[in-house]
Amino acid sequence: MSSLNTGHWADLNAEKVIREKGEKPLYTCASGITPSGTVHIGNFREIISVDLVVRALRDRGKQVRFIYSWDDYDVFRKVPKNMPQGELLAKYLRMPITMVPDTLGRADNYARGNEVDLEKLLPLVGVEPEYLYQAERYTKGYYAEGIRHALLKKEEIRKTLDEYRTEPLETDWWPVSIFCQKCHRDDTHIEGWDGDWQLSYLCPDCGNRETLDLRSASGAKLPWRIDWPMRWVKEGVDFEPAGKDHHSEGGSFDTARLTVQVYGGQAPVTFQYDFLSIKGRGGKISSSSGEVIGLDDVLEVYTPEVTRFLFAGTRPNAEFAISFDLDVLKIYEDYDKCERIYYGAHEVNEKDKAKQSRIYELSQLGPCEPEMPFQVAIRHLGTLLQTYSGDIERTLKALEGVAEHQKPRLRSRAQCTWNWIKNFAPEDFRFDIEPQGAAKKPLEANQAAALRALVAVVDKELDALDEKSLNNRIYALAEEAGLDPKDLFRVTYQALVGKDQGPRLASFLKIIGRDRLLKVLGAYR
Repeated sequence: MSSLNTGHWADLNAEKVIREKGEKPLYTCASGITPSGTVHIGNFREIISVDLVVRALRDRGKQVRFIYSWDDYDVFRKVPKNMPQGELLAKYLRMPITMVPDTLGRADNYARGNEVDLEKLLPLVGVEPEYLYQAERYTKGYYAEGIRHALLKKEEIRKTLDEYRTEPLETDWWPVSIFCQKCHRDDTHIEGWDGDWQLSYLCPDCGNRETLDLRSASGAKLPWRIDWPMRWVKEGVDFEPAGKDHHSEGGSFDTARLTVQVYGGQAPVTFQYDFLSIKGRGGKISSSSGEVIGLDDVLEVYTPEVTRFLFAGTRPNAEFAISFDLDVLKIYEDYDKCERIYYGAHEVNEKDKAKQSRIYELSQLGPCEPEMPFQVAIRHLGTLLQTYSGDIERTLKALEGVAEHQKPRLRSRAQCTWNWIKNFAPEDFRFDIEPQGAAKKPLEANQAAALRALVAVVDKELDALDEKSLNNRIYALAEEAGLDPKDLFRVTYQALVGKDQGPRLASFLKIIGRDRLLKVLGAYR
């Protein structure tokens, strides 16, 4: 393991937690979200940020509880565009999202469907928190004392919230909302509180009027700016980051930092993380719009380790884009370089080695392998995959020196590379080898002569020549035919893939192999 004194942001925050919260037998780190729509990659930034700090604390020998709260007792406010049967879902507006049907058929309700989607994915990237389901906790009375305390401290909380409001709260404001027990909507008016456990309300939508006992009846819920600090105290949260919307001046973190004192607690250590965008599409990603990129979309193109690398190697307060264009190749190359630095296969100064080694450690799903994993350049892997029409097993066989235990990780990388080629790679990166016996394309005399000579070299010498020697032979053939080498390259690519350009030619010919080349280029012999 590398030194922990690398200045990595996860280590700095772990040290800050220990320094500000003191030595404790157990530290609690928290994250959470309302499952009001697809949990997108921007939401994942908070989850992975907490996971990395959790990892840093554990690397220091600390016991850590990592909780992830599903705020599934929140109100269903908007029908996402990507959900079918929108008219049906609209009937459930203003109800708890756990009461909304899942029209995708994933689970018993809409909230649980969104939860399950993420819970299946997080272990794939090495993230395994303890899940807390707030609808269950609220409806079972787990927070009854917290609600009662808010009612007791109503005026104190009002003053706290008013500090950051342009206009004071209404005179009939209450620090609690109620879902009607008959129609289940939250458009209710509180009519009174007995000073203890009984809370009365009227629902103007359906006319229902009743009194709840906070200890035994469901329906009562604290609003977010009170709920959040109440739970900090209830769960003993030591660390929880938040997005810049929550951290804006007068935002929910500012008010929660004050309101938590009403509950006799202190705010957790925190930091602000910035928004993500998708390359080529700016702006904040939004679950409610349905126009999102999820973790599953990212894992189609990036392996779990490279996905973690994207976040471990970027400070949380830096905005960056998740790329699906040619930047994918550079990101994989950067990861491979980081890996070589960690294993000493690429020399850098001690400061850079410590920094990159820590990023690499945090990018892994578990402990680092004792030996450097087998590396194949991502561009070369792309060439192999396209040469073999996406056949991953044939591609692996073409890689020399791969041990059996190294194949699972290579398969994962190959599958991601193939997904990228099929779905996102620019047209000039893609190719298909011309079918065997393809029709001969018309050539000028010297072009045809040079290509015939190249076919002869393939037939007699390809297996014996290394890549450098073959490249020199191609240039010599062009010179003998009185051609610019670029012209020979162009006609060869046209014969092979129907394009003017392609992968590095000498390497490409070696990959395709003598027998297949003779079939494809047979018409030019």
